[in-house]
Amino acid sequence: MPGSGYNLLLRVFHRLSVGSKAISALSFDIEKQLFLRKDNSCLTNGNHVFISGLARSGTTALINYLNEHSEFVSLTYKDMPFILAPNLWNKIAFNLKKTPLKERAHNDSIFINSESPEAFDEIFWKINANEKYILKDRLLINKLSSDILEQYKLYIDLILQKNYQGKRLRYLSKNNNNVLRFDSILQKFPDSQLIIPFRDPLQHALSLLNQHNHFCIIQQQDRFLLNYMDWIGHYEFGLGQKPFYLNNTEIFEQMLGYDKQDINYWLLTWLNYYAYVLKNYSEKWNLFSHERFCNDPNSMMSEILTKLNMEKSTLVFTPFNLKFRTCNNVNEQIIDKCMDVYNSLLELS
Repeated sequence: MPGSGYNLLLRVFHRLSVGSKAISALSFDIEKQLFLRKDNSCLTNGNHVFISGLARSGTTALINYLNEHSEFVSLTYKDMPFILAPNLWNKIAFNLKKTPLKERAHNDSIFINSESPEAFDEIFWKINANEKYILKDRLLINKLSSDILEQYKLYIDLILQKNYQGKRLRYLSKNNNNVLRFDSILQKFPDSQLIIPFRDPLQHALSLLNQHNHFCIIQQQDRFLLNYMDWIGHYEFGLGQKPFYLNNTEIFEQMLGYDKQDINYWLLTWLNYYAYVLKNYSEKWNLFSHERFCNDPNSMMSEILTKLNMEKSTLVFTPFNLKFRTCNNVNEQIIDKCMDVYNSLLELS
C-alpha cells in the first residue's frame, strides 16, 4: 500500500486508471480483445486457491508463503495500476525494475516490493458488479450472475496466461472481501480450495483497533491513501471502514451501537464474520488457526500443503512467541460468544 511513497505523477496515473471505472472497464475489454485465447485448457485445471479471512488474521503471511511455489500465480503490485489488463500492462511496463523491499503502510514489519502478491482482484468485482454490494455504511453479500462469474474465469485465465511457461498453473488469491461471495466462487471453480485463517478473538480485535487508529491518522495526513484504499475495495479499517453485513441483523445492529474506538465494536466485527463462517462451513472451507500455526508452523504448513495436493516444502519455520494482551472495558457477554465460536472453529480446523 503506497502512502506518501507515491509521487505526484504516480498519484495522477493511479487516479486515471484504478480511480476511473470507465478506464478500468475499457482496459479489461481491450485486454480480452488482444490476449484472450479461444482455448485456455492448457493453462490450468481450475484447482485454484482462495485465501480469505477477516483482516489481521494472517492472510498476507499465508499468501506470501504459498506464492513461493512455482505452480501458483497471484496478482502483484507490479500489475498496478492497470490491474484488469495484466498482459497489456506487462508488455508496456516490461522493463520496469524490481523495487526494493519496503515496510508496508500498516507499519507491521511486513515488507513488500513490486513482486509481492496483494488483494487486487477486488477491483474486478467493483467494476463488474457495478458496486451494488457497496453501501454507504456496509458491504452486502455479493449476488453474482453466471455472466459475471464467467468474466471472472476469463480474468483468471488472462492472469495465468501472462505467467504461462508450458505447465498448468493455479491462481492464488488473497481477498478478504470474498466472504461476500464464497459460494459463488466455489460453484464456478468446484476443484478449488478456500483457506480461512482465524485468530483468538480478543487479540484479533485489538489488532484491528490498532490498525484502524493507525490508518485514521495517516489518511488524515494523506488523503490519497484514503482514495487508494477505496479504489481497491479495502474497507477494513481507517476513515473509509465499512463492516460486512452477513444477514445477521442482531449482531450487526449491536456492532453499530458501539463507537469504532471501542474494543467491543471490533469484537462484534470478529463475531459477525466468524459466526457466519461457522454457520455456513463446508468441506471446501479449510480453517487455518493462527495460534496453532505460530506454535507449530511446520506441521500446519505440511497439513495445508497436503490439503492443497502439493508437494511438501523444504522450508523450515521457527515457532513464533505469541504475546497475548489484555484490555479493559470488554463486554463479557460478547467475548463469551466470541470464544464459543472460536472453540468451535478450532475443532473444525
